[in-house]
Amino acid sequence: MQPEKTGKTNPPSGIVLFAKRSGLTSFSALFTIKHALKTGRVGHTGTLDSFASGLLVVCSGTMTRMVSRITELSKEYEAVLKFGVQTDTLDYTGSVVRKTALPRREVLTAVLSEFTGSLQQVPPEFSALHVNGHRASDLARQGKKVELPPRKIFIYKNELLEIKESSCGVEYARILFTVSRGTYIRSLARDIAAACGSSAHLAGLRRTRVGSFRLEDAAGSDLLGPFTIDTAAAAAYGQTAEPAPRDPAVEAALQQAVCGKLRPMTPALAAECDLIPVTLRTAYGSDFFNGRQLDRTMFTDFPVPVPETSAAVFSETDGRFLGVIKAGPRFTYDFVIH
Repeated sequence: MQPEKTGKTNPPSGIVLFAKRSGLTSFSALFTIKHALKTGRVGHTGTLDSFASGLLVVCSGTMTRMVSRITELSKEYEAVLKFGVQTDTLDYTGSVVRKTALPRREVLTAVLSEFTGSLQQVPPEFSALHVNGHRASDLARQGKKVELPPRKIFIYKNELLEIKESSCGVEYARILFTVSRGTYIRSLARDIAAACGSSAHLAGLRRTRVGSFRLEDAAGSDLLGPFTIDTAAAAAYGQTAEPAPRDPAVEAALQQAVCGKLRPMTPALAAECDLIPVTLRTAYGSDFFNGRQLDRTMFTDFPVPVPETSAAVFSETDGRFLGVIKAGPRFTYDFVIH
């Protein structure tokens, strides 16, 4: 095991919470963070569709090694479903492919009670998943039939927050979902509507939480405005205009906020990343950095017996973050930072 090499011009390392506005891709939203921190070494921990807004958890510098771990955390969304119309993309940016009657409130409420726990979900055809080496969305745009296998997801919670009805049934519903990694909210909208004997697409989507990281703590969260049925529908169907994505004054304020909110790895932050923080005893520093066999005696803070878990390692000498290990009956390295 070789320690991670560093140079004289290391970018700042840490985690920053960022509020993506609708109309931007997740990749383009990183522009602000890259320029604020003066580095291209950043990575987000879960893509948001262009039409969606909300929380991006972004890692910088050596903390990009944490991307895959944070991606595994549960996520919370607020979604506005428009019933009676299904689109090919399953959101308001697509073309209409189906129209149906609206569901009744009591039917929707009953169906939502069934959409919890472990489920099988077919991802949207318009997604970044690959089929025979090609993106499913690229194939779908070419008019080719895309068949994606169902995948196991977990819905921890759903809650009906707001509803808009007419005499014919439910026109819109704003629903809070807490879900596992890999869950497509667009597919949930499709499947919930189908179970109601109707159809639907997303008129709006906002990610509000990743693990214990919350949108209200993110740089730029004050720019998003309220998320309701009315505001989502107005933005989706052309009644309001999106703010300019690169307004110089807004951009300068955002970059300043990013710098102020960058958090280096600490024991408290490690716990938020679902890691046990442990301390490497000074006497074992050379062993650790040279990849020698690990055992519990090298660290403080491990409970006995050692649980099957991952741990963030900190220096006994100066408290620096040194890397991540996997613990249990056998200890192994995940990564090491010199």
